[in-house]
Formats: sequence, structure tokens, C-alpha cells
Amino acid sequence: MSSDAPGDASPGSVPDAPGDTGPGSAPGRRSRGIVTAGVIAALYAAVTLLANQLLGVLSWGPVQLRASEAFTILPLFTPAAVPGLGVGCALANLLNMGLTGAGPLALLDVIFGTLATVAGALWTRRLRRRPLLALAGPVLANAVIVAAYLPVMLKSLGVQGYYTLPLTHVSLAQSWPLMYLFGFVGIAAGEALVVYGLGYPLFLLLRRLDIVRSVDDKGHS
Repeated sequence: MSSDAPGDASPGSVPDAPGDTGPGSAPGRRSRGIVTAGVIAALYAAVTLLANQLLGVLSWGPVQLRASEAFTILPLFTPAAVPGLGVGCALANLLNMGLTGAGPLALLDVIFGTLATVAGALWTRRLRRRPLLALAGPVLANAVIVAAYLPVMLKSLGVQGYYTLPLTHVSLAQSWPLMYLFGFVGIAAGEALVVYGLGYPLFLLLRRLDIVRSVDDKGHS
């Protein structure tokens, strides 16, 4: 696996000249990385907020359908996507907290939702040479982490009825382990639908058009 360190040079490359601040220099690469992370953060936050407004609880309940999760393919192309997605998630959750008037318990989503996003992005980045496996990172990270705190957050918001088995009147609301299992399955299903249904075709399109470039492009399969 190749290193993402900004100072690494490929065989035969010419080292950066002292004081060089061009696009290929270390400062230039850092600046480009910061800009890339900022753009990704803004895109992720904007699309997440839009999904929250259009889909309501379907974007943040036990089944989550957020089009913004398609952007979790971006660590396949650039390490800047890892902090970009993390900042975008934190920003979206903070803004959503303000827009909905949610109480302090909504900070659970800001903290642990961001942790899930970063963990998934790190998995994707590390396994970038195996895209289909790499994209399981966001699916598993969100299912494992978000399902744990979501019942507490939904209860604080006064949201009820979302831990009832489909086509039945059987409620799981009195058992946290059952709510966790229900949330794990629902979140994993919704995340997988978006990541593989929207994200993977987006990955193939971006790779084909060479819109997003990375030093690791040759490693994709």
C-alpha cells in the first residue's frame, strides 16, 4: 500500500526545490488538500441538510436514506476526503440541531455520528485498492455506532413508533438490545442502498472521466 505522506516522491521524480510553493510542492499539495477537504465538507453538509428537510425521519431514523452518503466513496480517490467527510458530518448535525431545536442530547449525533463517518472513511481509504470491500466501511461503522445512541436521541425528541416491527403492532421500545438490533439492520440496509446504489456508480463515473485524481489511481480495481 502506498503512503499518503505529502513528502513521498515517486521513483524518478524530481525533489521539490527549496522554497518551491508551486502546485507540485509540499506546501502546494497541502493547500490543495485543505481546499479539497473544504469542498467535500460543504457538499456533504449541504446534501445531508437537504435530505433531512425532504425525507424527515427517513434520513435520520432507524432506516437512513441520505444521498450525501454517496460521497463516502471519495476516500478511494484522496486522503483529504477523510477530514472532509468528518467536518461535513459534524457541520450538518450541528446545523440540523439548530434548525430542529433539538436538545443537548442531539450532541450525541454530532459526536458519535461524526465518529462513525470518520471511522468509515478511514476504512475506505485503507482498503482503497478493493473498492467493493472498502465501501463496506461506512455501512458497518454507521450501523454499529449510530444504532447504539439513536434510541436515546429519538426518545429525547419525542419521536415514537419507529421501533415497531413492520406489518405488525409489536413494539421493541422497551428493550434496548432489540432496538439496537432493529437499528443496526435498518441503518445498514439504508446505508448500503445509498453507498452501493449511488456511491459505487459515482465512483465508476469519476474514475472513468478522471475528474477526481489521486496518486493511488493505479491501485483501484
